[in-house]
Amino acid sequence: MKMLIGGEWIEKKEKIEVLNPYDQSVVDTVPRADAKDLDRAINSAQIGLKEISTISSYDRSQILSRAADLIRKRADELATTMSKEVGKTLKEAKGEVSRAVQTITLSSEEAKRIYGETIPFDAAPGGQHKMGFAMRVPVGVIAAINPFNFPLNLVCHKVGPALAAGNSVILKPASATPLSALLLAEVLLEAGLPPNCLNVITGSGGTIGIELVRNENVRMVTFTGSLEVGKDIAANAGLKKLTMELGSNSCCIVMNDANLERAAERIRIGGYALAGQVCISVQRVLVQEDVFEGFLDMLKKEVQSIKTGNPLDDSTDMGPMIDEASAARVQEWVGEAKARGAKIVMGGNRVKTIFEPTILRDVSRDCKVWFKEAFAPLIVVNPFKTLDEAIEAANDSEYGLQAGIFTKDLKSAFEAAKRIEVGGIMINEIPTYRADLMPYGGVKGSGLGREGPRYAVQEMTEIRVVGIDLQD
Repeated sequence: MKMLIGGEWIEKKEKIEVLNPYDQSVVDTVPRADAKDLDRAINSAQIGLKEISTISSYDRSQILSRAADLIRKRADELATTMSKEVGKTLKEAKGEVSRAVQTITLSSEEAKRIYGETIPFDAAPGGQHKMGFAMRVPVGVIAAINPFNFPLNLVCHKVGPALAAGNSVILKPASATPLSALLLAEVLLEAGLPPNCLNVITGSGGTIGIELVRNENVRMVTFTGSLEVGKDIAANAGLKKLTMELGSNSCCIVMNDANLERAAERIRIGGYALAGQVCISVQRVLVQEDVFEGFLDMLKKEVQSIKTGNPLDDSTDMGPMIDEASAARVQEWVGEAKARGAKIVMGGNRVKTIFEPTILRDVSRDCKVWFKEAFAPLIVVNPFKTLDEAIEAANDSEYGLQAGIFTKDLKSAFEAAKRIEVGGIMINEIPTYRADLMPYGGVKGSGLGREGPRYAVQEMTEIRVVGIDLQD
């Protein structure tokens, strides 16, 4: 496929191969952009900012509404492309397409809801005969940098609200999974978006990505990825707005009064969807000690039902990890945990990029599988005595994206909601749950700002105050 710069589809001699994680076959190629391509994209985006400023909120809404319809019409193509480039199952890919339709539809609706407020200037000394209001205006050129795991819906969460708010966008998709983003660009142009309002540039994050972040004409960076890269972006961005959804190490607490069968079923889904390569994947499970063994048996039976294999096979429940290096890293972490006393309940091995669904128990907190982000089909299950102990363990992380608790006791649920240091806590639900309309983001090392179209529009606009003196 070609990249999109200045409304033109650009081909180059230097290319990046997009590999199928399951069998390493070449799905397609994309151009390897350089500094000149980036300069062209930034110049185009500045022109696009002027173009989109002439489009009414209603017309921006209509463009996004048409785009949602086109995504729906191209659902099979988009799902197959995602399955091939990411390695997610067809079932997962179809689900992501449905979510993308919702995200763009929500963005379309938010384009018509960018409200301001009146300001009572006469409430200040000397403010008599004055009135005013505050309105929200676009930030400007926005750089959107996307990860590999949700190459369509996470792009929609960045591009949709940015366009709804009247910004222009330079999108840099993940080098491993750029194809879905390029298909989305086709959709938006077909829907009537002026060509300079969206540029999609493909290349290395370490080269064009960091230069994009540094550029003074870029007024905001919206990024999803690792904590390490997020820190690098913050150090290089200068005076611009940042929204960053970074790493996680999501914890789920299971109290002794919980519906254990439901908790086991939901945790199986939350721990192994997309081979665990989800920002809010369940990684740490804390189970009250008097139901620990029984719950572990239930969870093991649930996880044993997962069928791994070719993601294009409709019967496959879990596909590969993104590359063999990632799978090898997780195998090393499992080995470290075992050497330090953890017990492997099941799994722990891999065949190339397919890592077995894995459960570890009694894991020491000095093990990487406890304190780092595994981003793998792996769950750690440890016992606890009291809720206080569980909350302390849940907070024993540099991350704070989402958490979950299963309990029938309202007091326990609200105590957890009050004290666990996260951006969102799900009660009687896994931390992997996300509705695309909700405010989504974390605290501590999990990032800055919030996504979700309504909340992203707030991040992607500035407040401009208008004061009026009514004296003759």
